[in-house]
Amino acid sequence: MNQKIIFKLVYETSVAAQMDVYAVGGFVRDELLEIQQKKDIDFVVIGSGLSFAKKFDEMFEGEGSLVEFPDFDTARFVILDEHREKKLFELEFAGARTESYHENSRKPVVTATSLEEDLRRRDFTINAMARKVLSSGISKKVIDPFDGQKDLKDKIIRTPLDPDETFHEDPLRMMRAARFASQLGFTLKEEVLLSMHRNRARLKIISKERIAEELMKIMATKVPSLGLQLLHGTKLMDEFLPEVTALAGVEEVKGYSHKENLSHTFAVVDNIASYSDKPLLRFAGLMHDIAKPATKQFDSKRGWTFDMHEHLGKKMTWEIGKRLRMKKGDIHYVAELVRWHLQPIALMDEGVTDSAVRRLVVNLQEDLDDLLVLCRADITTGNQKKKARRLKNYDVLEQRIKEVLEKDKLRAFQSPVRGEEIMEKCDLKPGPTVGEIKEEIERAILDGEIPNEYEPALEYFEKIKDQYMGKAHDWEKIA
Repeated sequence: MNQKIIFKLVYETSVAAQMDVYAVGGFVRDELLEIQQKKDIDFVVIGSGLSFAKKFDEMFEGEGSLVEFPDFDTARFVILDEHREKKLFELEFAGARTESYHENSRKPVVTATSLEEDLRRRDFTINAMARKVLSSGISKKVIDPFDGQKDLKDKIIRTPLDPDETFHEDPLRMMRAARFASQLGFTLKEEVLLSMHRNRARLKIISKERIAEELMKIMATKVPSLGLQLLHGTKLMDEFLPEVTALAGVEEVKGYSHKENLSHTFAVVDNIASYSDKPLLRFAGLMHDIAKPATKQFDSKRGWTFDMHEHLGKKMTWEIGKRLRMKKGDIHYVAELVRWHLQPIALMDEGVTDSAVRRLVVNLQEDLDDLLVLCRADITTGNQKKKARRLKNYDVLEQRIKEVLEKDKLRAFQSPVRGEEIMEKCDLKPGPTVGEIKEEIERAILDGEIPNEYEPALEYFEKIKDQYMGKAHDWEKIA
């Protein structure tokens, strides 16, 4: 399956349905920019997009999966590989339409219209171009009523209509402006920037899920700070992540000032982007110092301090993640990285002991590699000698982690003597005493007192169990 076959089937459907159809938006833009084509293609149908999609599904003979959105006269058609495991293409068919939001509504109102009006009501001129689907594929002629091709050449982002009208109709477009600037390396026209600032409060009518989705798309760009700086500069960031805005600024007391935490945070996010493609890991970089404003204090002997900011940062990350309607597993991942991001530095300051490495491995498990990426990215000093020295320290730490992992088999670590066995041998019901005994066995392993093996752990259990049984509650004991 390839694009040529896709366009052939779309054309045949257009003939059978007697409806003209056009490739639009990002597909046309990226083709003109000679960017490697994604597997997503948007089509505008002059007529009913839903009826066209159903006809296309019939002609495709059931080899794909059709998802209908009747309220929007739209349908999505997903084409999978022969094993139905991997997505090959995702096609969206929509009737020519406009979308707008009422003053306080989060649901867009969709109205059928002409192709030109459909393009006029799109977000940006670089996305307001179309190419008709023909028997030979798609036309060479680009329907471009708003000079989108010139804007591509000039690397600028502007709106087909007055930006106030464009952003009022769909406030999420303001975040999309930042995303496209970051994704393409383009510049926003001044009137677009000013309009984003004027209309920023309207972002409140957009669902948190959609805001989070756009934020993660910015995180996925090559240089995320470009988009983040635009969100901050226009104060859009204040509407959904005021905690990040609070990182800005430098305070001075008695000639002592701290580093500017917002620019440092953006630099960390970009550093992570140079190491990893994971948007969620980059988001962890955005969150890693989120509690510094709340923990900032000046000490006459130590200077500026941010004690325990990693612990408060974990709590704040959970609050932010819930507010943005993020998945619980994603919030947990980010929050744990925030909580532990200072630990590797502490290990290097103290000297890397087996016990400390064991605890780091056990606490982070499969996320340990990502934590070390975050820690490396957290080095934003301009002193190249200092930077090289700190990076070399991480090389040493990673080698020690590898050695301990090989020696102690710590992945998915827990006490070799399981809770069920403790209950059986001690005549206990499930309760805190069983947990305390397990934790003591695990502590002994992590501190190197006994190896991570069943027989030594069982022997240690027999040695300590009586002292815990003496403190067990009556309700835990089996009569």
